[in-house]
Amino acid sequence: MRVLLAGLCTVDVVQRVAAFPEPGEKVQSLRVDVAAGGPATNAAVTVAALGTGATLLTALGAHPLAALAYADLSAYGVDLVDLAPGKTEPPPVSAVVVRDGDGERTVVSRNAATDEPLFLPTQPGLFDDVGAVLLDGHHPELALAVAREARRRDIPVVLDAGSWKPVLDELLPLVDVAACAQRFSAPGPTLSERGIPVVITTAGPDPVCWRTKEDSGQVAVPKAEARDTLGAGDVWHGALAHAVATLGRSVPGWIREANAVAAERVRHIGPRSWTGAAGSRTAKNAEEGEQ
Repeated sequence: MRVLLAGLCTVDVVQRVAAFPEPGEKVQSLRVDVAAGGPATNAAVTVAALGTGATLLTALGAHPLAALAYADLSAYGVDLVDLAPGKTEPPPVSAVVVRDGDGERTVVSRNAATDEPLFLPTQPGLFDDVGAVLLDGHHPELALAVAREARRRDIPVVLDAGSWKPVLDELLPLVDVAACAQRFSAPGPTLSERGIPVVITTAGPDPVCWRTKEDSGQVAVPKAEARDTLGAGDVWHGALAHAVATLGRSVPGWIREANAVAAERVRHIGPRSWTGAAGSRTAKNAEEGEQ
């Protein structure tokens, strides 16, 4: 079983500091990490860390900075399909500062990965063995094409609804599971009123709320000492897509899986250090399931 993901890929330069600098102040960082970033990209790393195949459709190109993202994704088991291999402009670079005491972060970034629209490749077998699709909406034409093909094949479409984007008016009718933060706001009808079968709303450490046409509920978030919150939401969405692809049709079960994986992520310092713990957790779950 695989998860197919489509969306933004950036290069993240992450500086860990004792305290956020004041305007005009220079501070010495405690640690520096460089990794691929972006909602769909971090979600793809999560899916791979949980032992499920992850194929990422995005745009990186031929700029030297893109090689950093290529190497990171290859090292963590993500199958990358670059839809703009000849692009010479640098990929988007995110400047990230993480505060050491509590793991809080600030991010400065650009969302547009390319000025050119991206379209679904004609790669044979792209949708074979795909149990779920995850979209972040950052490449509108690509998101619509992937969602339409997934709908045609009866593959669940999961949307990381991080913020309202114009494409969502056209994309939302193709979505099966929409997951958004409490601050997300849709113009006009709510996501539930738009007929999305499953709407999930996260609220940081507070319980995650879910609603279907027949039922609704909440799932508690496990307590965790937060040492690094960078990408925690992306990890949560990746674990959700993994659960949709592999854990049947229990919405509370999907959320419990996503909550547990995101809690594991924030316990670890650095963009990728948590993935080893996720792999160990997956192996332990498999052993318990065999007993």
